[in-house]
Amino acid sequence: MAERFEFSERLNAMPPYLFAEIDRMKAEKIKEGVDVIDFGVGDPDLPTPDHIVNALCESARKEENQKYPSYEGMLSFREAVAEYYMRRKGVKLDPEKEVVSLIGSKEGIAHLPLAFVNRGDYTLVPDPGYPVYHGATLLADGKPYHMILEEERGFTPDFDKIPEDVVRNAKIMFLNYPNNPTSAVCDKEFIKSAIDFCYDNNIILAHDAAYTDIYFEERPLSFLEIDSAFDVVVEFNSLSKTYNMTGWRIGFAVGNETALQGLLKVKTNVDSGVFQAVQEAGIAALLGSDDVIERNNEIYRERRDKLVNGLEKAGLKVFVPKATFYVWCKVPDGYGSMDFAKKLLNDAGILVTPGIGFGEGGEGFVRFALTRNVSVIEKAVERLEGFEF
Repeated sequence: MAERFEFSERLNAMPPYLFAEIDRMKAEKIKEGVDVIDFGVGDPDLPTPDHIVNALCESARKEENQKYPSYEGMLSFREAVAEYYMRRKGVKLDPEKEVVSLIGSKEGIAHLPLAFVNRGDYTLVPDPGYPVYHGATLLADGKPYHMILEEERGFTPDFDKIPEDVVRNAKIMFLNYPNNPTSAVCDKEFIKSAIDFCYDNNIILAHDAAYTDIYFEERPLSFLEIDSAFDVVVEFNSLSKTYNMTGWRIGFAVGNETALQGLLKVKTNVDSGVFQAVQEAGIAALLGSDDVIERNNEIYRERRDKLVNGLEKAGLKVFVPKATFYVWCKVPDGYGSMDFAKKLLNDAGILVTPGIGFGEGGEGFVRFALTRNVSVIEKAVERLEGFEF
């Protein structure tokens, strides 16, 4: 029987969501009885700290929190975001004008193009990169231009390679450092060059900063720490990775007031804000001890070292991460990224994310997520011993 309804052209233009395909591959192997070690999706296995959970339980009982929340977020939550940014990054924010609460940073990133991109306009998208940048552009009837993150440049794009006609018609540049999937960090000079480029070309610089508090070496910079950043930068951040709160769906956008006004106007038409009890739990997270962050980073550091050593002993080229909980790995000669991911799954029961799923620039790489404990990582390393590529 013929299908009654047809998808829109913009929906048909979107590729299958990467992690849904990974889940399908994993499910097939589990049905076959394989003990799959999953390094695929970046969902922390560490629990949300007790003081945050307790704050939610207490706040959920308050009758005033059981009503519709404000669109921009409770002022007390936005003030907590401002205090967190001053404490952790030395950045001063006006909580009334320069902070908006989000239902997770993904939501805000996906809605930003709807506020500023007209049909045929470009966005500048890192490749490899988080698939939402590309998909959100298509849903806004825009055209994503993929900036390749070159290994030789430390997985940063070369702005001089962007065609002039694309630059003229670009409305948003998405960047993400520390980077998913490559785990690369960028220096102050690169951030300054990105800000100058966007300022000179009247482009919003949307920085996805979800991993800035997961690091092992020097603290990564917020883009807003750079002089003149507030002229062009809107920075998206999340409690998901920093405080092990992926399922809670709470984040925030900060920075350029006009960009935030546009984002908020979209949000007032498509959602009803963040549950206030979750916002109060977010306040407990943001104003709580930074020991939570340091403890997480020590755990990820131990996992990083164990996995990197095992991969290197297996003969693989690994880019040792200075930040994020990802390990970016080059596939052996003769393999594509999907081929190698399937071989690891079929022959060793190890699930990784093929780099091609993040864009053409990810071909030839796979990503491991450090979201499994050391004993599981040790088991994976044992499976790789004597593994033939």
